[in-house]
Amino acid sequence: MPVSTATASGLCAFVDASPSPFHVCRTVAAELAAHGFTELPESRPWAGGDEGAAAGRHFVVRGGSLVAWAGTEKTAADAATAFRVVGAHTDSPNLRVKQHPDLATAGWQLVRLEPYGGAWLNSWLDRELGISGRITVRDGNSVREKLIRIDDPLLRVPQLAIHLSEEKNGVLLDRQRHVNAIWGVGGEPRSFLAYLAEHIEVAPEAVLGWELMTHDLTPSRLVGRDQDLVSAPRLDNQGSCYAGLQAFLAATEDPGAATPVLAMFDHEEVGSQSERGAGSDLLPAVLERIVLARGGGRSEYLAALAGSICASADMAHATHPNYPDRHEPAHWIEINRGPVLKVNQNLRYATDAVGAGAFALACARTGVPLQRYIHRADLPCGSTIGPVTAARTGMTTVDVGAGTLAMHSARELMGAADVEYYAAALAAFLAPSETGR
Repeated sequence: MPVSTATASGLCAFVDASPSPFHVCRTVAAELAAHGFTELPESRPWAGGDEGAAAGRHFVVRGGSLVAWAGTEKTAADAATAFRVVGAHTDSPNLRVKQHPDLATAGWQLVRLEPYGGAWLNSWLDRELGISGRITVRDGNSVREKLIRIDDPLLRVPQLAIHLSEEKNGVLLDRQRHVNAIWGVGGEPRSFLAYLAEHIEVAPEAVLGWELMTHDLTPSRLVGRDQDLVSAPRLDNQGSCYAGLQAFLAATEDPGAATPVLAMFDHEEVGSQSERGAGSDLLPAVLERIVLARGGGRSEYLAALAGSICASADMAHATHPNYPDRHEPAHWIEINRGPVLKVNQNLRYATDAVGAGAFALACARTGVPLQRYIHRADLPCGSTIGPVTAARTGMTTVDVGAGTLAMHSARELMGAADVEYYAAALAAFLAPSETGR
């Protein structure tokens, strides 16, 4: 049975190292490389031998998305071997930099920001914010990509004083007008992009494009009376990325009957429909190339998919003690009581009876308690990469997570013990003793 080394402190370090989807992929790639994985280029054929995809430990990166797998020596007769996939997403709701960021008003110098995904906007007010993401720059006649991370307290979105508000219990924020960030006062206006260009040591005119976002500078930490809680930004869904990575590494050391795969996608928070989202060809293309490298063809690939199962790993709603009425009766989720199986009859989650059985069996095999969640029928339910992945690949898919409070806030809360439970269950899922649905 694979044993994960996931810890709550390890999760804190992972989140603090990964302020953007691109940094998540860099953090994961570095960990994979330390465990003997090599990166394969998507833009070239995967030949046999050392660069082969049929055997060995490999990964591909496409922007803010990553797919990793651990193959074993297999012949064409084994080409239809099923996959066990843990899927997660690398993006989180935040405030992102607009294309013309500079704004001066009332003596203040501001940076224009735009909400990304379902950011809980009030939680971003009155916080010291850094900048991270990627910038493309001109390099002769070509384009070069550079990651950027500034952890200086550069930006702040100020709350309106209560004396100026008609709403004394909190201001309703306008996504267009109320989330621009102060970064200077008085003097000559300064170009925000020129400031960033200076930081990465290029000329301002060399900057061609950018995907830039803010991040809260408060470090992740263990909190509570017994330090049995994790307080951190981006737990949705870096909590799943970290647990999935640790589970994947454990499963590749003690593989089962299926090929273990870790798939992490960008853009889940805005619908997954991009060149690197779960709705793209990224995962199907990688899986088919693995089958082809084993000596199989289209028929073997389709057979492999038919026997495969994906666990869509995304954080779940723990029952809020101040709002218990917002939760479905008899389906309350407790912190530090194990991972969560998520079911929705209207397919906002992809879980069916077969997928539920596979994940429940994995929990039973490793002694991890399992909780079951459904959303209140009179409230709109969020979704995950699960339904998208199931429709895109035809794989049986089960939606799972770990209990969380304050989802989509700038800072979220989960149980420290749930980090280990979550990773252990995913590790057992990735390494089944028998294949089949």
